[in-house]
Amino acid sequence: MEQPGKASRSWLQFVGSLLRRLLLLIALCYLGIVCLFATMQRWLIYSPNPAPVQPEEVRLDPALVESFQLHSEGEQLEGWYCSTQRGFGDVRRCAILFPGNAGNRGNRASIIQQWNELGYDVVIVDYRGYGGSSGKPSEAAFAADSRAVWDYVTQERQFDPKDVVICGQSLGGAVGIRLVHDLETEGVRPAGLVVRASFTSLVDAGRYHYPWLPVNLVLLDRFPSLDRISAIQCPLLFLHGQRDTIVPFEHSSKLFANAPEASHNGVAKRLVPLPNAGHNDIMHVHGDDVTEAVRQFLSDVAAVQ
Repeated sequence: MEQPGKASRSWLQFVGSLLRRLLLLIALCYLGIVCLFATMQRWLIYSPNPAPVQPEEVRLDPALVESFQLHSEGEQLEGWYCSTQRGFGDVRRCAILFPGNAGNRGNRASIIQQWNELGYDVVIVDYRGYGGSSGKPSEAAFAADSRAVWDYVTQERQFDPKDVVICGQSLGGAVGIRLVHDLETEGVRPAGLVVRASFTSLVDAGRYHYPWLPVNLVLLDRFPSLDRISAIQCPLLFLHGQRDTIVPFEHSSKLFANAPEASHNGVAKRLVPLPNAGHNDIMHVHGDDVTEAVRQFLSDVAAVQ
């Protein structure tokens, strides 16, 4: 007959073994999820619509839109040069638009029209893998692509940098911040930078959505905008919806707080909260407010040139 003490020890050993196996199973499942995230991260980050797009499909006037191609590190990029009918006399001004992580340039028709109405020609190019452009998206690829766009605008189209404003939306805000940072490091400064609904870094955005994952350890593309914004000396405008659940408003607040108080030519930085907007409905909910904020920003920039 088994003694009570021995039976108790046997039961504890059984429970302990079961718990160890359970913890091992949980650890293996977690490790599997982390590996899956690490393997599929660019699929999660980038959501391109690879289909080519024509201006008339998105109600842009084909007579005012010129399609063109750029080459970046052996890849072919598809873009539009969208002319305005409202100029500034003999002065030509241009806005370079860097879109967010989804769709293609056709989804930005309302932003193109906004800048055209403000008197700016618009250049918008689809990143690699988007809108008929070849290649695959990545942070390094986007940096090279954005530089190719800048060279096209300032060299082939012969715009003076002081007449070029860069506008980035969400992920495109990070692309724009890096481009301006790199240009200013080389002694080249655009007229201004407009950052709409962007993040402090992709690491921070990843932690917000996946707090239970070691995002900082496995993320390949990081877009550290917060580390770069303090060095940018051109005029800055931030716009962000306060109901944004994809990139919380606090990201723009931190970017704004870390940016210089004023630009090299004395234009004060500005953050415009959009109280009723989320991430993707800014132009629908606050289109007039955005237009007025950008108009005032451009007026302030023009006044010191």
